[in-house]
Amino acid sequence: METESFIETPLGIAQIRGSKEGISSISILNEKEPANLSDKVPDELKTAVKQLQEYFKGKRTEFDFNVNPSGTDFQKKVWKELLQIPFGKTCSYMDIAKKLGDPKCIRAAASANGKNPLWIVVPCHRVIGSNGELTGYAGGLWRKKWLLDHENPVKQQSLF
Repeated sequence: METESFIETPLGIAQIRGSKEGISSISILNEKEPANLSDKVPDELKTAVKQLQEYFKGKRTEFDFNVNPSGTDFQKKVWKELLQIPFGKTCSYMDIAKKLGDPKCIRAAASANGKNPLWIVVPCHRVIGSNGELTGYAGGLWRKKWLLDHENPVKQQSLF
């Protein structure tokens, strides 16, 4: 049986769903606060909640809890490729299509990217347009920009 929990993030309320088989979805909500926001986190979601909180505090760059997303075989292949994008780096939709072995599947890869059910954990926010532009993001481009800045902040160096 799936359970759910909600956490506050700098980008809004995140909903985490899963069961003892793993986390099935993590999504960002557009509402300010869900009706059932609670401090009680079901046992099967505690590790995911903790790791997401660490990510937002800048103390985690990888996730190691069990995931169990639903999707087609092709979508799962795309999501597996997304997991190969290192923290603080980006790639293009064309790069993903080429890694899948078929540059012509760029639109299908982009569509699968957009259906990613594991926000942040499967880092679809790290995929940008071939021209370097931020493109399509279900959570809004402002969130994508925030996540990319969070993962690769411009470090100012003092001249003195």
